[in-house]
Amino acid sequence: MSVPQHRSGRDPITSPIPAIPNQGDSAAPAPAPIDESDSAVTQRLSPSNLNGRTAPATEGSLAGTAPIEQLAEPAAHAENHRIAAPEFLRTGISYESVTDAQADEIIGRYPQARSALLPLLHLVQSVEGCVTADGIEFCAGKLELTVAEVEAVATFYTMYKRTPCGQHLVSVCTNALCAALGGDAIYARLSGELGVGHEQTAGEPGTAGSITLETAECLAACDHAPVLTVNYEYYDNQTPSSALQIVTELQAGRAPHPTRGAPLTDFRTTEREIAGVFTDLAEQVKGPTASVETLRGNELAERERQTAPAMPESYQMPPLPEKK
Repeated sequence: MSVPQHRSGRDPITSPIPAIPNQGDSAAPAPAPIDESDSAVTQRLSPSNLNGRTAPATEGSLAGTAPIEQLAEPAAHAENHRIAAPEFLRTGISYESVTDAQADEIIGRYPQARSALLPLLHLVQSVEGCVTADGIEFCAGKLELTVAEVEAVATFYTMYKRTPCGQHLVSVCTNALCAALGGDAIYARLSGELGVGHEQTAGEPGTAGSITLETAECLAACDHAPVLTVNYEYYDNQTPSSALQIVTELQAGRAPHPTRGAPLTDFRTTEREIAGVFTDLAEQVKGPTASVETLRGNELAERERQTAPAMPESYQMPPLPEKK
């Protein structure tokens, strides 16, 4: 196994700290060289050599320390598919027969065809609830890109899924503010009730009432914390009980109206809309988007007669630096 090292190359956990010479010393003995081969590191980290010592807490652990034995053999559940070699399902579907005309329409909106990659990935995701190897190849062919170029984008953004999602995608914000106000408790409640973890699905993916659950890093609604979204539509000021009620209604086939924004649809319909494919745009964007919390700053500024500085009629951009 490989262990992170300080820049000095010294193992910060098991290596002896070299003696610091006094100012009067003309020379100090150099520390013995440390064998940093994989076999030597594994030997130093073996349980028989650790004697119950602990290592600094790793990502995902609480404050304090974690037994260093846990570092010798990573737990199977700790595997993160997003930092491994990308793997996409191959289903054999022909995207040409399903989305070819819509793909051409999307590509035609951009001066450069490759600029359509993001909406095109959402379009192929709307077909099977995830981005597949077939979808990657379809996008590459339509945009004259390599498969590797498309995979690089599809693996960078977490909105592109590699396994099929349920009828609904429930995203619980667990970033700092939402977590402090109850986001962690909301996620724990939903995870326990559904019996699934992050990016896992309760029910058969794509079937009625199936739910994919995930944590999210900031949903840009801090004034409504804690929040969750269903297919990227907002449900504000949630509690564990109210969040569970939303999920229960989704499983029963009902569509509770979001706190703000458009009426709720299913995940695959939402993906088509993100790609820019609408059947009735006016109806699908109907709904209030502002709220008392969001407009409070404007109201205070108006009450105090505060205004922003006026924009100049014109502005001269500074020249670009010369290329070296």
